[in-house]
Amino acid sequence: MTSPVEATLAYAEQFHQEDEVLLTARQRGLEMGAVPILPGGGAALCFLATALNAKSVVEVGTGCGVSGLWLLRGMRPDGTLTSVDVEPEHQRLARQAFADAGFAGGRVRLIAGRALDVLPRLSDGGYDLVFLDGAKQEYADYLAEAVRLLRVGGIVAFDNALWHHRVADPAHRDPDTVALRELGKLVQGDDRLRPLMLPLGDGLLTAVKLSG
Repeated sequence: MTSPVEATLAYAEQFHQEDEVLLTARQRGLEMGAVPILPGGGAALCFLATALNAKSVVEVGTGCGVSGLWLLRGMRPDGTLTSVDVEPEHQRLARQAFADAGFAGGRVRLIAGRALDVLPRLSDGGYDLVFLDGAKQEYADYLAEAVRLLRVGGIVAFDNALWHHRVADPAHRDPDTVALRELGKLVQGDDRLRPLMLPLGDGLLTAVKLSG
């Protein structure tokens, strides 16, 4: 039997419907093993990009384009998404999804490589929003890079912050779950950030950069 909490969370998730382009990109991602952000988390990314009037966004974890589509739909018409992924084939499919959605090629800069090799090459304070959906055990290192990359008032967002309900259960001690718990503590303890945990999708941990 579904509990009231489960029913409420399901309602919140189903509130955000995806169109054919997003559904096709989602199916491709699942087929390729690049599990995409859930619709609630994607809608939150679109909302944040819109609220920020975001022009420059960095994404780690291109996948097959689902999160990128949500971000681009919230960004300014002249905005640019820089997306990093270790799998060139995933990025090829993502580029197809962006084209299918009507986004010009110049709106997206796809970089193939490890996030921790690419992020240090990006400009300090040059971005409105940084979305991170890569290797969970590298999230703490991503955080350090994201704070450097963001302008004051910009937002960092981490997907899978609740990690299939494991983060809230101290009995789960696998490396990914532990890394996500530690990330939460790092964000909470950083005076430069104002955090918010959103229980949409698989959890979206967000934080506004207050100072450099």
